[in-house]
Amino acid sequence: MEGIAYRFRTGIPWRDLPREQFGPWQTVWKRHRRYAGDGTWDRVLTQILAGADAAGKIDWAVSIDATIARAHQHATNTTRPEQDTGGGIESQEPALA
Repeated sequence: MEGIAYRFRTGIPWRDLPREQFGPWQTVWKRHRRYAGDGTWDRVLTQILAGADAAGKIDWAVSIDATIARAHQHATNTTRPEQDTGGGIESQEPALA
């Protein structure tokens, strides 16, 4: 359990888990995978939330973010035949006069 928590707390890849502390990373990963598949993590979270809610430690206020992040015109997959975007000539090909 501590190996799984360590991995998520630090954000490291599974393969970088300290072997001397947690053993083979494959064992820790398999346990996490098994717990995720059989619903163990869902039950743990439910119990933790129920306890915290009963103790009044959770504020159930909802925050909605309406941020818009616009993509550059060249980031889309659509074509704009009426507008020259400068992408007609590949950089590997010489420009034709």
